[in-house]
Amino acid sequence: MRLKNKVALITGGARGLGQAMAELFSDEGAKVIALDREALTYQKENVLFMECDVTHAPSCQDVVEKIVKEFGSIDVLVNNAGITRDALTHKMTDEAWQSVIDVNLTGVFNLTRYVGEWMMEQGKGSIINISSVVGTYGNIGQINYAATKGGVVSMTKTWAKEYARKGAAVRVNAIAPGYTMTDILKTVPQELLDRFAKMTMLGRLGEPKEIAYAALFLASDEASYVTGQVLGVDGGMRL
Repeated sequence: MRLKNKVALITGGARGLGQAMAELFSDEGAKVIALDREALTYQKENVLFMECDVTHAPSCQDVVEKIVKEFGSIDVLVNNAGITRDALTHKMTDEAWQSVIDVNLTGVFNLTRYVGEWMMEQGKGSIINISSVVGTYGNIGQINYAATKGGVVSMTKTWAKEYARKGAAVRVNAIAPGYTMTDILKTVPQELLDRFAKMTMLGRLGEPKEIAYAALFLASDEASYVTGQVLGVDGGMRL
């Protein structure tokens, strides 16, 4: 088991990519705390739910303190929580812009600011930020989402430097998934899904567990010399 006796926090852990990672991490021996604003729709050994609003810094600080007090350690943090509010730039409302910034960018900052400091004191840890191919290549109608996912990459590289500056083995990496069959994508018309699949070298869309396996690698000691990197898991996306 690659995560035996490790404590892992996963935001947006109630469904989608978060659920896939929580279940896989649990199978690999971790004690998983799935953070979300909605209750879990699944049951899995060693997966515990805690309510947390990542847009609210005091909520993040409180949940980190509770976890450290109860479990004595935080070994892995996966910043996965994210939303979309798509529109062309000239049609995008202030609310659509700000809500995506609040969850996808500020939410990542809010939780990491507390977990990162704890990991430095602990002397080790792995932080994994979920970005997107859109953060690298951009996408029409997703200026807010693209801005946040590009920002996540920049924060990843900055934190990789900050949290290791005192000699702590704190690793910070990002995963940039391509189009993956989560609940959100299941609402997209089939003709668009077919178009997305043709944009990849492998000719298909990704599955949540394929992203989860990438996260498992970065969370494990097998990636002990990997930090400040962005791992693309996109089937060879050609945007």
